[in-house]
Amino acid sequence: MTDNVIRTTVDESVVLKGAKKTVLALQHLIAMFGATVLVPILTGFNPSVALFTAGMGTLIFHACTKGKVPAFLGSSFAFIPVILTVKEMYNGDLAYAQGGILIAGLIYVILSLFIRKIGVARIKKLLPASVIGPMIIVIGMSLIPTAYGMASESFLLAGVTLGTALLINFKGKGFLKQLSILIAVLVGYVLALALNLVNTEVITQSQLVAIPEFTLPKFDLGAIAITAPVVLAVFMEHLGDITTNGQVVGKNFIEDPGLNRTLLGDGLATMFASLLGGPANTTYGENTGVLAITKNYDPANIRLAAIFAVALGFVAKIGGVLASIPNGVMGGISLILFSMIALIGVKTIKHEKVEFNFKNILVMATILIIGLGGFGIQINESVSLSGLSFAAIVGITLNLVLGYIEKQVKKESN
Repeated sequence: MTDNVIRTTVDESVVLKGAKKTVLALQHLIAMFGATVLVPILTGFNPSVALFTAGMGTLIFHACTKGKVPAFLGSSFAFIPVILTVKEMYNGDLAYAQGGILIAGLIYVILSLFIRKIGVARIKKLLPASVIGPMIIVIGMSLIPTAYGMASESFLLAGVTLGTALLINFKGKGFLKQLSILIAVLVGYVLALALNLVNTEVITQSQLVAIPEFTLPKFDLGAIAITAPVVLAVFMEHLGDITTNGQVVGKNFIEDPGLNRTLLGDGLATMFASLLGGPANTTYGENTGVLAITKNYDPANIRLAAIFAVALGFVAKIGGVLASIPNGVMGGISLILFSMIALIGVKTIKHEKVEFNFKNILVMATILIIGLGGFGIQINESVSLSGLSFAAIVGITLNLVLGYIEKQVKKESN
């Protein structure tokens, strides 16, 4: 009798734990869905393939990082300009863009091996809190206009969704607080249904089960030459995302499992996507925002979300339901996600007790002005460095130069 009671209690505990993980994973799925399918929609890649390769790419990333980094990999926006350029060059044949993306992923892999050789310690010297903090702020703030653009389609839906998330986040406790994103989206969606603002055709027209249209890459030196330089931009994007993720969780992922491993995972995920017809992958700030709000940092939840994404590649009907979520709802929830990321940057500067001397103020101001001011440089006709990428490069360089000058002045004064 006692054994039966214990067994029943254990079974119920397992079920509840599984249900909790499933719900938390669904929040991550919702957070990544919009951006992940938007890239293929804008470029011509197949959205179902993008979901499949994003999910598989995330699992590859977790395998490379020993399952320690709670990051989700989705479609990269940085490659959109070059994809469209290559598409036009080759009469709409995206297979050549796939070939260029595969080489870009390979460069990532080679770069990871180089970093492993020189050691992470040298990388850390380049990234003091006076550089990292502003970089994180730029990541969050630069995403807010996108969220506002979606919210502007229906400020009512955005306001209700955002208000619900904030209410639960400030007043909720325990597991309820961790569900703030999912509940807020559900409330916004129900309101949208009541106001007849949901496009239900995308649900009814979706097939229940469909095999994604996988395609193989083609290679041409011209396409590769256009696509490969984007690695300069996405490397800094990756660095910022991994650092932000670590700041949220309270761990140094640049050191453990190591920047070389995170780059390897990102590169292999991108190569995998290109082999099947998906866009390049990158770590997602949206999911880092989910971590910041829920305070649940279990990487297993991300892996479960990745499995759901893989399944969505085949179950078009569920994908249709997610695709039917109005932009107003997604904009409202995105505003809080991206704002949380910007606040993490402020907290980084505060917690690391950055000294507000001339050098640090100049470095931080430069990163913020360049990152948020739209400044950049053109590398060639289709590749440019701007936003976070350009701001990070200038900020790191300026910090090194001013640091060197500071040391020389101290030597002379002694």
